[in-house]
Amino acid sequence: MRKLYSPWRSKYIETYDKIEGCFLCDAYKSNNDEEKLVLYRGKKAFVIMNLFPYNAGHVMVCPNEHIGDFTELDKETLFEISVLSQMMVEAIKLALNPDGFNMGYNLGRVSGAGLESHIHNHIVPRWNGDTNFMPTIAEVKVISQDLKDIYIKIKNAIEKVKDRYVK
Repeated sequence: MRKLYSPWRSKYIETYDKIEGCFLCDAYKSNNDEEKLVLYRGKKAFVIMNLFPYNAGHVMVCPNEHIGDFTELDKETLFEISVLSQMMVEAIKLALNPDGFNMGYNLGRVSGAGLESHIHNHIVPRWNGDTNFMPTIAEVKVISQDLKDIYIKIKNAIEKVKDRYVK
């Protein structure tokens, strides 16, 4: 069987062992949210799009601090991550109209964590039929929308819903 790889995933896989530092901390410290795909900044947590998404609109909600142990999150940070996750589900529904979501943390390498040292909650929109013959047979995921276009759609949707979640 021939294997095809999506360029955004293979780039990540090929460079994972060479990555120095924390890309989430780098994004949080950056002054260029659009370039780093930061969608929202809160007091204790922020939202960033996944540069190597499993589906269009795949975002991560992360603590502002570099924390790798879920049990070390203070209550305020944990609460804000939850509230921002709820806000992102509504914003993504508005922007992309998915049929459902996968959400959660991958804690530890064995559970699939690509970055163990800075925890993050994944929010992955799902559509009926988004698992078709391409990922099942060809081991390829086709994302038919441009990452920057999706960024703008979600960013605009956040502006419409954020007042219900943050003050």
